[in-house]
Amino acid sequence: MNNSDYDIVIIGAGPAGYVAAIRAGQLGMKTALVEKKEVGGMCLNWGCIPTKALIESAKLYGRIKSAHKMGIDGIDPEKLNFNWVNSKSRAVQVVKKLTGGVNYLLKKNGVDVIKGEAVITSANSVSVENRKLETKKILIATGSYPSKINLKIPADKLVQIEHLLNLESLPKKLVLYGHGPVALELAQFFRMIDLEVSLVSPQKDILPGIDKYLKEFILKKVKKQGVKIHAGETMEINQNGDLKVGEDLISFDMVLNCSWREGIIPENETSLKLDNKGFIAVDEHLETSVKGIYAAGDVNGLSYLAHAASAQGIFVVNHIQGVHGKIDINQYPVNVYTVPEISQIGLTEEQIREKGIEFRIGEFPMTANGKALAEDAGEGFIRILSEKKFGEVLGVQIVAANATDLIAEAAAFMSVEATVYDVARTVHAHPTISEVFLEAGMDAADLPIHK
Repeated sequence: MNNSDYDIVIIGAGPAGYVAAIRAGQLGMKTALVEKKEVGGMCLNWGCIPTKALIESAKLYGRIKSAHKMGIDGIDPEKLNFNWVNSKSRAVQVVKKLTGGVNYLLKKNGVDVIKGEAVITSANSVSVENRKLETKKILIATGSYPSKINLKIPADKLVQIEHLLNLESLPKKLVLYGHGPVALELAQFFRMIDLEVSLVSPQKDILPGIDKYLKEFILKKVKKQGVKIHAGETMEINQNGDLKVGEDLISFDMVLNCSWREGIIPENETSLKLDNKGFIAVDEHLETSVKGIYAAGDVNGLSYLAHAASAQGIFVVNHIQGVHGKIDINQYPVNVYTVPEISQIGLTEEQIREKGIEFRIGEFPMTANGKALAEDAGEGFIRILSEKKFGEVLGVQIVAANATDLIAEAAAFMSVEATVYDVARTVHAHPTISEVFLEAGMDAADLPIHK
């Protein structure tokens, strides 16, 4: 096999692509990873990681403002200031450390990283900057990108999330256009650092797919913090350059595009079929309409989650090597990095009702958890939704300061089809936040101790 021949060519080096490449390398496959921008994709370079680093800075800023509640004196709130330049510099350093680690792992596992834009010329060949790569299999992992805004916003006032870290300063009045977790997270972030923020969405549902109970909780919280939310209303830019939403006028210095994302489809000379939403259509093995070409991650439209993309990338490589499994999107946690965080896994209450399943809800408030109160993090709750007859856990929902970490325990016991009785008899160390699982499990089993 010469240098231009591969077992698999992977297009896109985001969470689906680079993880699949590492897995393929581990299995001894001759692997090429093609990326036109930066290894790590949207998630590592300008999405998941840097935005969460910024949010952590804002959370610390807020805690310092209220340090007196923890018995700390000597801080003058009037002198506190959020330093955008330094906070984004820290975010960039976090990104560099992680992308450096990914590049090391790709090299360690013998993956050829090729810079450039890929064109799929057949089921067994890819062209990159006029270089032809012959391959047995192709994996498309090109991800997604926020849709364009259909408003006449002046070019100098419109910023894509990809370029947020390029800003030297932040304007006082921001409009975030779009819906979904990223839109809400960033709207709250900017409000937490004392900016005037409006979130406008062409869709009425700001958080599609999130249980209504959680959605109502967090939207109420964000609105109380001062974020103005307009959803599902008509909007236009008027003659004065203001944004008219319904009957309200919003003046702004900048619009950040947080639109729902659409798939990035690579140029191809095959009969690759798309679904009715513009994503690449795949079967249960994530194989496209062209035999030997697969699609994993955002580009297939099954999920917008980075961890789901990685799981799909590994699934494809395993499938190609004869290791069979299945993809179950309901078994992937959904995290929203607001303050407090919200997370869910499994079925929502609405989905359970639609299926006609008899169920019960075990719920426990964070205000009754000792460690949460000690950390001044008593806001939130856990809910366990279970089938009524046998007690199988159908869904778990958490609102808490560290909900996105806690949900991993739910993922573990749901993967083995645990019941609320299994959850209730699992001993958790005291004092820990994780004790809320035991309490919610016991509540669902009608055996509450601290409720």
